[in-house]
Amino acid sequence: MLDVDAVLGDPRVRIVVCCGSGGVGKTTTAAALALRAAEKHGRRTVVLTIDPARRLAQSLGLTELDNTPRAVADVDGPGELHAMMLDMKRTFDEVVLTHTAPERAREIFANPFYQAMSSTFSGTQEYMAMEKLGQLRAGDRWDLIVVDTPPSRSALDFLDAPARLSRFLDGKMLRLLMVPARAGGKSMFNLVTASFGVFSKAVQKILGAQLLTDLSGFVSALDSTFGGFRERAEQTYRVLQDPQTAFLVVAAPEPDAVREASYFARRLGDERMPLVGLVLNRVHRSDLPELSAAQSAQAAAELSAEHAVTAQALEVHALLMRQVVRESVVSTDFTDEFPNVPVAYVPAQPTDVHDLAGLRTVGDALAS
Repeated sequence: MLDVDAVLGDPRVRIVVCCGSGGVGKTTTAAALALRAAEKHGRRTVVLTIDPARRLAQSLGLTELDNTPRAVADVDGPGELHAMMLDMKRTFDEVVLTHTAPERAREIFANPFYQAMSSTFSGTQEYMAMEKLGQLRAGDRWDLIVVDTPPSRSALDFLDAPARLSRFLDGKMLRLLMVPARAGGKSMFNLVTASFGVFSKAVQKILGAQLLTDLSGFVSALDSTFGGFRERAEQTYRVLQDPQTAFLVVAAPEPDAVREASYFARRLGDERMPLVGLVLNRVHRSDLPELSAAQSAQAAAELSAEHAVTAQALEVHALLMRQVVRESVVSTDFTDEFPNVPVAYVPAQPTDVHDLAGLRTVGDALAS
């Protein structure tokens, strides 16, 4: 069994990453872990969600979440709890402001290519997630950072961020476009025309001279700003491989969710990331496990004529026991493949978790 309190209470563990497919209670699990770390273990905790859904804010009693940690009120314990949601554009802007002179930063912010990349470019969210996690980790403010990743397999895309960024910055086309930015003031069009002839004329015809100028300025900004980000992202990646980080895979006892959990576990193993356990959410249990579905159904049939209410209760129990058996069979697909990964079972809750009391209930179940 997974000892959740041992993980949350270990001062050497500074990052807990919750990953899993959508709709399995991952955001609730992350919030419950963070709350328990603050209340039961006295840790200064921040929970960072990369999922834009509002569930985390609502369950923590906050009206909204943004790129700045917000204190959660009514924490009943010696620790602190803050929550935040990744804003990739604001994080991108912070990187530029931190590592670029103010005048240069204003030029970058006004560049159309930067405006597009910082808001919509594929992979920017993962890059900025690495950057934000690195920022939180670099300071001494937090004892524990709990990360709630996006749903589906993109939850692990941030593991690829350093390598993908390196490939992007080192690509042949990008190096070609960087030439004018390093050429001592020659214009993009003149330099490329002199050096590459037909290629430059074709590019200008397609994109236009002003667009080429904007692109040259943007590429120059990448060259000066992103070199440091690449180094920091690679450093954060190494932190994720360190024992100070604990990965938890979250799943529900359903075939698709368990298959995704197995994918995450294999990927974490390939990347040498410390997987500490599986959280199996919304598990059904019975107070009478010794009474099987077949026995309940038979008894219900025998009592239906004279004891209708009792018969109905037995039929409900038969349905429940069939579900228990199905979930047990599904979960063994994971436990058979990963017998050394401990599991925490969280019972299905009667209602959706929407407040701190509900999160405490989930936290107690995780630690029981």
